[in-house]
Amino acid sequence: MENLDLKQLVIGKYDYANLKGVESFLSKQELNLDSSVEYITALKDEKGIAAVGAFDGKVLKCIAVDDKYKGMGLSNKIVSNLVNEEYARGNTDLFIFTKPKNYKMFNSMGFYKIEEVKDSVILLENNPNGIKKHMEKLKTTKKEGKVISSIVVNCNPFTLGHKYLIEKASAESDILHIFVVSEDKSIFPFDVRYYLVKEGTKHLKNVVLHEAGNYIISNATFPTYFIKKKSERVKSQTILDLNIFGKYISGALGINRRFVGEELTDEVTQVYNSTMKKLLPEFHIEVIEVPRLCIDNEVITASKVRKLLINGSILDIKKLVPDVTYKFLNSKQGKKIIKEMQDKSINQGGEKWI
Repeated sequence: MENLDLKQLVIGKYDYANLKGVESFLSKQELNLDSSVEYITALKDEKGIAAVGAFDGKVLKCIAVDDKYKGMGLSNKIVSNLVNEEYARGNTDLFIFTKPKNYKMFNSMGFYKIEEVKDSVILLENNPNGIKKHMEKLKTTKKEGKVISSIVVNCNPFTLGHKYLIEKASAESDILHIFVVSEDKSIFPFDVRYYLVKEGTKHLKNVVLHEAGNYIISNATFPTYFIKKKSERVKSQTILDLNIFGKYISGALGINRRFVGEELTDEVTQVYNSTMKKLLPEFHIEVIEVPRLCIDNEVITASKVRKLLINGSILDIKKLVPDVTYKFLNSKQGKKIIKEMQDKSINQGGEKWI
């Protein structure tokens, strides 16, 4: 490396010239620049980009090296830069989603396999005992019972539909573990979503509430930059997530049943539910798909609530959400979030982004 005349730089979100160069470089490597990245670093020679890497939250991604520089340690230099920046931001538990063929390279840099979908994706972390320690912590919340159920929710925001699903699962279980997706990639921040679920379910005495943490994979964390087809991305994400849930999380808590809301319109969730019903029984987990709650012959969804909020129809929302959610929406913090949603809708051209 000492003999290479390479310049290292950090590329900001308004550095359009270099961003275009990164996109072009990654395209030649059959990769995409993930739109969610918050930090990009690159090495450049006199002709252009020689290597690049990025991260989004705790996930390192978009790491690539020009063919002529392969074997010269540039990947290590890029990853070291990313790790140092992550540590400076207080993120010490780091992850990489990549192709299985890249495992040896990243393992030599201190990343270890959690789970793999053959010929598709492998998930790595920088702590060799990370998932083991997480499961040990999870075991401290284990409760004994015959039917130990689980639900994974985002609740963006918490609706009567979520409340109905949770109450049904609670009534049919000895213990119900609820995992609230942790990533702050939703309109409503995690602390708000967690609070609404906690307050909205406190009347249920057999519920144990959890932050979903790093090992329940959501659309927010799963990468898209190295899997071209949407159908392949959905399949890989689903299998990876369910294998981790079945091998680790269900074992730590003794989970033998998982409840999920029926999905009639969203293709991704339909595939997820279908795969769940096929895969989780292999881990002795029964999957219960519950029909959605309807009011006035319309299915209650969080996306419908968000659309009403954007349109300023706060009174129409009252029949769709629990009291705790409606009260929050009328609070100072709630009104601020609604205003941000409305402004974003105007700036991004309608409701497609919600």
